[in-house]
Amino acid sequence: MARSSTEAKYRAMSLGICKEIWLQKVQSDFHREFETPLKLFCDNKAAISTANNPAQHIELNIEIDQHFIKERLDNGSICILYIPSSQQVADVLAKGLLRPNFAFCVSKLGLIDIYVPT
Repeated sequence: MARSSTEAKYRAMSLGICKEIWLQKVQSDFHREFETPLKLFCDNKAAISTANNPAQHIELNIEIDQHFIKERLDNGSICILYIPSSQQVADVLAKGLLRPNFAFCVSKLGLIDIYVPT
């Protein structure tokens, strides 16, 4: 269990990278091209800072994830970009959002209301 939001976001970044590596291998099996470097969006500046500067002293239980992410950053296979929480589309699945934020996320996901008459 994560002890802080930074640790939780950092672990989520590591898991996201693992899933993307798996998807890239599946795509290569089908001889499909994939975009590199992987663009990983994160709304936690502390987690991004930790990824880019693992030498900074931070009391987190993330040593293995830290080395894994830093290795990927160093070899150029990923880049981590900041995105404000208000634009984090994944939040629609995890949080209760205000109506405008919810509508924004739903539109970005390409969802439509099947009950609205056309």
